[in-house]
Amino acid sequence: MSFDFDKINDRRNTASVKWDVKENELPMWVADMDFQTAPEILTAMHKAIDSGIFGYQMIPDEYYKAVADWFKKEHNFKPKTDWMLFSTGVIPTISAILRHMTDVGDNVLLQEPNYNTFYGVIEHNGRNVTNNELIYTDGTYKVDWEDLDAKLSDPQTTVMLVCNPHNPTGHIWSKETLTKVGKMAKEHNVLIISDEIHGDISMPGHSYVPFASLDPEVAENSISLVSPTKTFNMAQLHASTIIAPDANLLARVERAISIDDQSEPGILAVAGTIAAYTKGHEWLSDLRQYISVNHQLLTDYVANNISELSVVKSDATYLAWIDCTKVTEDSEELNNFIRQETGLYLAEGTKYRGNGNQFLRMNLATNKSRVEDGLKRLEKGVHAYLDSKK
Repeated sequence: MSFDFDKINDRRNTASVKWDVKENELPMWVADMDFQTAPEILTAMHKAIDSGIFGYQMIPDEYYKAVADWFKKEHNFKPKTDWMLFSTGVIPTISAILRHMTDVGDNVLLQEPNYNTFYGVIEHNGRNVTNNELIYTDGTYKVDWEDLDAKLSDPQTTVMLVCNPHNPTGHIWSKETLTKVGKMAKEHNVLIISDEIHGDISMPGHSYVPFASLDPEVAENSISLVSPTKTFNMAQLHASTIIAPDANLLARVERAISIDDQSEPGILAVAGTIAAYTKGHEWLSDLRQYISVNHQLLTDYVANNISELSVVKSDATYLAWIDCTKVTEDSEELNNFIRQETGLYLAEGTKYRGNGNQFLRMNLATNKSRVEDGLKRLEKGVHAYLDSKK
């Protein structure tokens, strides 16, 4: 492995959201890695800063070419550059689309449990969350097709948010599943927005299917949102790319993000993205391997030491989804207890709705030594919680 992911980076007292915790606490909750980004990205950013001039910036053709080439090499699919637009983030883009391309009171369909920020984006914009809850059996999730058809057929439903790879479960939806979802949505005149921000972080032996790579009849009814920020730990970059194969749809999105001023890059957005997508392949390969080892460490430790829990098999992301069904039906209470008892700070599954009340989410994008520390705390906390219930 070429990069030192074992290096401990002290992030306390740096205005880090993740590390704004007590001295004895170990945060493994928000989707934020404790690794420094790829050296090539830092070099490009330093060059941009060293110019000393921070005026208005356009999005050069080189940016879109870098995105297209990245997808060709990493995901065996090369989107056309004229399908693309720059935006300042996945969530701001979803918000702009909902505000300017749907009506107040419309239903936005998603599949719970799901990324908690989606709920705020939908509800704060006066739209309604509609849930096609995923079926959980034998440690895996699958689509409830009958319910999906019923929810899509509601005339009030105008948008479906697809999360692929899925957060928080780490599941990668197959081409067949995505195609079926896409055909059903088109039949009912429901627009697909596909959040693919975790798409690059697939585990070794797995790869995700970009929605835009599906058959044109399906892909043309979709807007895909991708970004290097999750992949390379650059949330502060505020950069993402919109991919929409249909020109008319892309023009509507362009208008939406322009109205909301989400189309102009900051000083590091262009340089950082181009460097990530042109020079970040080796770093990402090493990251995937490191996360995979951490996930296996978690799985083995839980099986051997915390048999009351089980770890859901993950195809992607650095976020582990831990089944606490045998321990509690209130994962928020369990999470708060573990934090108070041991200092381990996870994400309670209740915030993701659906059956998340029986799950905890653990961020494994940290040094192995911290993962080992977290596992010991998890064991102590779960067993103390069970003892408190006797």
